[in-house]
Amino acid sequence: MEGDSEAVRVAILPAPGMGHLIPLGELAKLLVTHHSISVTFITFAESASKAQKAFLDALPSTITSLQLPPVSLTDLPSDTHVETRMSIATDRSLPAVRNILRNLQQSTRLIAFIVDLFATDTFTVSKELGIPSFLFYTSNLFSLSLILHLPELDASTTCEYRDLPEPLQLPGCVPVLGSDLLHPLRDRSNDSYKWMVHHGKRYRDADAILVNTFKDIEPETAKIINEEDNKLPPVYLIGPLIQSCSPDIELANCLSWLDKQPKESVLYVSFGSGGTLTCAQMKELACGLEMSGQRFLWVVRSPSDTECDANYFDSTSVDDPVAFLPEGFVERTKEVGLLVPSWAPQLQVLAHRATGGFLSHCGWNSTLESVMHGVPMIAWPLYAEQRMNAVMLTEGVKVALRPGAAADGIYKSEEIAKVVKALMEGEEGKEVREKTKELQEGGTRALMEDGESCKVITELTNRLRSTIT
Repeated sequence: MEGDSEAVRVAILPAPGMGHLIPLGELAKLLVTHHSISVTFITFAESASKAQKAFLDALPSTITSLQLPPVSLTDLPSDTHVETRMSIATDRSLPAVRNILRNLQQSTRLIAFIVDLFATDTFTVSKELGIPSFLFYTSNLFSLSLILHLPELDASTTCEYRDLPEPLQLPGCVPVLGSDLLHPLRDRSNDSYKWMVHHGKRYRDADAILVNTFKDIEPETAKIINEEDNKLPPVYLIGPLIQSCSPDIELANCLSWLDKQPKESVLYVSFGSGGTLTCAQMKELACGLEMSGQRFLWVVRSPSDTECDANYFDSTSVDDPVAFLPEGFVERTKEVGLLVPSWAPQLQVLAHRATGGFLSHCGWNSTLESVMHGVPMIAWPLYAEQRMNAVMLTEGVKVALRPGAAADGIYKSEEIAKVVKALMEGEEGKEVREKTKELQEGGTRALMEDGESCKVITELTNRLRSTIT
């Protein structure tokens, strides 16, 4: 970084996973284009992938990246949860993080260090070096509120949360059943739970918490989040930050297929880059789509009967996902459905006039993308905070429908067909569609030059600049 000593710079450490990198990339682009601040991404060797490289390479030249040296995780059991792997990788990377931050301090005017939700132990290093430290929370205020309250909840509760007699009522939030809480909170004896409690304590070490959400989608929580506990860091809403465009790769034939479909007639079906269905659930979904008689575009991935996030670190598969579908399904639905193996250009699909609904895993990036394109959802959560997101979307802001109770953990084809028809052609579908359009307008306002999210980012960057000479 020779000759860069005058550059005002922010360092950003995302957790592994494209879902964490994408919104931070959008924040980086805002800092570069609107505030003349250079950015250095610090990435984990464990997250290195073709998709990550393509994403980083496509960013403006004033956004650079440095990769941490790999750390060994071979001592971890094969069934170690994602949250534990991320947290331990961070802990073992602290010496390397310290060296990178110290070098950036010496070669640039480093004004801030922004870390992702599983990298909070790096606050030890940034505080030691006197660097203002921020937590970037990739999801919403609902799940953030839970994690901030988790140390207290852990101390006051002995049973598993699914056995709580009443729904949990977080301040300003829709009530949520214990069984719908974050995926890593399901088993209090698991290390992933202990790590979440740990991070809940460390969130308080941040100078501020930046959240990828906006007031209109969580109005009551937004109203009280900074009033409830003055011991918490200030919380700033800076969303909705969604990917501005898909990577420049071949778009297959799905967009040309959509061009031939009537307006708002197609249900887009995708479970994100990491989500996986079981074999049985995949077959029920196929039968449900066929029974509904609705047009659909389905991003099909090979199923897994072991983990619902089996594709989180590796979204490639040697199996042909179509081979797992019911016999004759492809032929019977060829006039109304399109199957796309593994990946589709989601932003272009959601923006297309033919797309009228999104059957989604409720990952927060996908949720914001759907809202910002005015597309109502069917909530089908799989892991992480997705069950909480589903509760908020269906019972809170009411921009999604949800299949009825799953027998033996599996949604049956009849229920799937029912909810698909309700969204695409029923009165319920019209109501959630209108609500979604209203939220789309609210999100658009937040990002305008005089919008609340835009103002917050400007105020923060101005304050950080004033701390250096």
